[in-house]
Amino acid sequence: MAEHEHGSMDIKDQEKTFDGFMKFTTYTVVGILVFLVLLAVING
Repeated sequence: MAEHEHGSMDIKDQEKTFDGFMKFTTYTVVGILVFLVLLAVING
């Protein structure tokens, strides 16, 4: 079995995917909060 050296794997693709996921999550949460505030103002 080949020896694995900790920290030697190229993780640029995983970091790019995670950054995209975090950006999507942030925009979604902000959008939901804006929607809830507008809903409260309109129905308030």
